[in-house]
Formats: sequence, structure tokens, C-alpha cells
Amino acid sequence: MTNKSKYSQIIKDEAKRLGFLSCGISQAGFLEEEAPRLESWLKNKSHGDMQYMENHFDKRLDPTKLVEGSKSVVSLLLNYYPSETQHADTYKISKYAYGTDYHFVIKDKLKELLQTIQEEIGEVGGRAFVDSAPVLDKAWAAKSGLGWIGKHSNLLTQQVGSFYFIAELVIDLELEYDAVTTNHCGTCTKCIDACPTQAITEPYVVDGSKCISYFTIELKENIPTEFKGKFNDWMFGCDICQDVCPWNRFSKAHSEPLFNPHPELLDMTKKDWEEITEDTFRKVFQKSAVKRTKFSGLTRNIDFLLE
Repeated sequence: MTNKSKYSQIIKDEAKRLGFLSCGISQAGFLEEEAPRLESWLKNKSHGDMQYMENHFDKRLDPTKLVEGSKSVVSLLLNYYPSETQHADTYKISKYAYGTDYHFVIKDKLKELLQTIQEEIGEVGGRAFVDSAPVLDKAWAAKSGLGWIGKHSNLLTQQVGSFYFIAELVIDLELEYDAVTTNHCGTCTKCIDACPTQAITEPYVVDGSKCISYFTIELKENIPTEFKGKFNDWMFGCDICQDVCPWNRFSKAHSEPLFNPHPELLDMTKKDWEEITEDTFRKVFQKSAVKRTKFSGLTRNIDFLLE
């Protein structure tokens, strides 16, 4: 066994111990295929008001510009599929936001993983990324053999679907690299057909500025009236394209206690949401990603669904 494969195995074993669903490794370098796609996506203004997407174009495509001397990208998946979901007739939030904000949960696990790498292997430098830096998570996960990018632009795997978070460690250590997997979307267009705002403009291309998640989380202005009646009761994020995906019939409940929802969340009715106070908001979403939209943002979204 070479050092590269031995080190890779150490990393994958530790990732499993920390509760990650899977771990794949690819060589750090320029993402050639993604460059023209990202350029045309930005040119078409598919990022809407998310100006930050225009920043650090080079770093987004090349982690060696982000982490000096980096050789490998370690991609990790962490399951968030809940054992219980909200009632059918209520205002909905994306399943990923039920429990504690994933940024905190995953950052802690990544710190531990890097620490173990340094203890077991030696002086290894690197940085952890959880959806908060210019890193193309899905592209790296696909390059690392963890799945393929579906027509809804989410990462998909045959075994567990798509209800998981993606994170990376970019490190200055050469490792054994995983092979890319094949695409299994076939002729299926369920995600495209189900999107109520037609945000999936063509297979594998999502116009972010038409996505319900964008309107309910990212957009700070008023939601355009032309989308009235098209939100299917989603008030924070949206899971429609994932819910209809045939591969998600293989989703299994996560085993991360921090992702369990606040006890009150699953029982709240439409009336409860319409009458929500700032105190209840703080209590139910104390450590949740929903805090990102603030109380004013959530009530704006509920009002939009009501009118």
C-alpha cells in the first residue's frame, strides 16, 4: 500500500467515524468544464441579486488560488433527511433548515477531521469550507466520485438521493484520487416539470433568480407579484425538485441529533405561522439557518403566500 492510498484510507475512515455519509477525493486544480458554464450563468444574470456570486471568479474555479500549495480536495456528504416532516397543510420550510444551522455542525466535524489528519499523518495544512466561500461544492463532489449533477443542478447518488450537505477540506497533501461516477438521470424530467416557477430553464441549468429558495431567502426586496400563487406554501427554501426525484425514494433518516427540529416546529399550523411573534421565532429557530431570513423576512414570505 502506497502512502497516498494509506493516507486516503485514514481520511475516509475518520470521515465515517465523524458521521459523514461518504467521502471522495480529487486533485486540486482548475475546473475546466465549469468555467464556461459559470461565465454564461453569470452573464445571463441567473444569480439575480446575489452579487457575491460575481466575486472571486478565479478562486471559484481553482482552489489552489484559495489555499496556497493545495494538492487535494476532500469532499464530504452529511445526511440531513429527517425522520419526520411538517404536516401537509402548513407553510413549509426546507428540510435542511429543521435543526441547528449546518454551518456550525459541519465546521466542527471538519476541524476534528483536519486535526486527526495532522495527528495521524503529520504536518498537513489546509482549510475547511462549508458553503461559505467561493468553492463550487457540487462540482468537486462530482469530480470526487460522490455522485452526479442532476437536471435540477443538485448532486445525486443512486444509494441516497440528494438530501445531504456538501463540504470540503482543501489540503496540501497528495492523495489517491477517486474516479468520476456516471449520470443516471436518463430521460426523466420530473424535477423540471414540477418546478412551479419554471426555474429549471433547461436540463442542468437553474435560473437562480426564479427559484423559490432565492425569493424566500436571498432576495431582500419585495417578491415580484408575477410569482404570486406559485410558491406552493413554501415560506423558507423549497424542496420540490428534490421531493419529486425518483432517486430520493432511497433517502434514509439522518442520525445527527443536532439536525432534529425544535419540538414545536412540526406541529405549527398555518394559523400559528400567520400569528407568529418574534419571541416564538427566536425560540423555534434559535440555532437554525432560518435566522438568516430574519423575523421580518419570514413574515414577508408568509404575507406573500397569504395575499
